[in-house]
Amino acid sequence: MYWITLSLAAALLQASRNTVMKRLGHELDEYINVLGRFFFLLPFAGVAVLINGVPEVHPDFYWACVFFGLSQTAATLCLSKALLYGDISVVIPLWRTSLIWLVVVSYFTLGEAPSAAGLAGIGVTLIGVYVLNISRARISPWEPIRVLFTDRGQRFALLSALMYAPSVVTFKWAIVNSSVSFATFWTYVAATLCVLPFALKNSRQHFSKIPRLWKSFLSLGLFAALTNFTQGEAYRIQLSSYVEAVKQTEILFALLIGYVLFGERERMREISIGAAVILAGVVVLVLFVK
Repeated sequence: MYWITLSLAAALLQASRNTVMKRLGHELDEYINVLGRFFFLLPFAGVAVLINGVPEVHPDFYWACVFFGLSQTAATLCLSKALLYGDISVVIPLWRTSLIWLVVVSYFTLGEAPSAAGLAGIGVTLIGVYVLNISRARISPWEPIRVLFTDRGQRFALLSALMYAPSVVTFKWAIVNSSVSFATFWTYVAATLCVLPFALKNSRQHFSKIPRLWKSFLSLGLFAALTNFTQGEAYRIQLSSYVEAVKQTEILFALLIGYVLFGERERMREISIGAAVILAGVVVLVLFVK
């Protein structure tokens, strides 16, 4: 299916984008990092608009951009902090639990109702998240839940997950009222304007470092733009919750990236088992969802 291919591509591109964010996070703070991701996406999105042309725009489009800017800024700032303080191979699977919240939000806002098989697949992915932290259960069965509120990286990952679902819904809202490329450009103009005051207040000293890191910021913008183009097209033709479910495969990419680039090997076996369970839920969705 075409939407599955797009979702898998978005997962790989998103894992690559998060890797660049993690690297930049060790040289800069989260505010300039997020501003760079949003701002450097705009040239690529602008070129796409020039190629595809300006579509018919409905009035709801502008509200979608405003709400996206607010929710995406909050979600991305939290994700940036999570990647800074935690292992990418643990942060990303936890962040992907936003799928559960997305099912609820998309049902009440977009009228998207997953099938029984879809809900079953989502349930399996939740079990996988628990297995991902199962070693902590040797102390207490509730330890994997408690650690969400005591481990700084995982706590920010959970907050990002809660804010990510509204950003998905508002992004799709913008797409159905315009086009993928046009929605990508203007939603991220709104997001850039939302995060700019925070960056100016907290990260003024880091602006001078941007020219030295221009290659990293350019690659960050490219990966971010391509992620939005591929997932946006998938959103256009399929339920957003199904697209995000298939994008759980990002966990596998994050696992490999964490192992190869960051030496995150201490809990490799536990993480691998949890990731396998999560991917089993994705397989259910791929096999039984039309």
